[in-house]
Amino acid sequence: QVQLVESGGGLVQPGGSLRLSCAASGRTLRMYGVGWFRQAPGKEREFVAGSSWSVTGGRTYYSDSVKGRFTISRDNAQSTVYLQMNSLKPEDTAVYYCAAARFAGTIVVTDAALYTYWGQGTQVTVTS
Repeated sequence: QVQLVESGGGLVQPGGSLRLSCAASGRTLRMYGVGWFRQAPGKEREFVAGSSWSVTGGRTYYSDSVKGRFTISRDNAQSTVYLQMNSLKPEDTAVYYCAAARFAGTIVVTDAALYTYWGQGTQVTVTS
């Protein structure tokens, strides 16, 4: 079992930055693919960024809406995953969730239904 806890959300002005953290307990995230998703009011949950696992180094993948602005990373202990969010826009406002699962291969999985473990979410609000 993996427990995930997100933190780092908050209120920020357009153009600002936030760094979200996803701390794992129970197990490390070694050998787990991790994804960040978000859900805005009245909208479906959408993939934001993901990191696959590989002994030789996994891959990262981003949605087009955040590519070049957001960066996903893991700490060396494989216990925390981060989402650095720069140049934030009002349309980035949502509850952000991290998720994890054991996947075969190194392709980043973007389908939320395939993830096993989820955090409780952290609110990000971008407004002037």
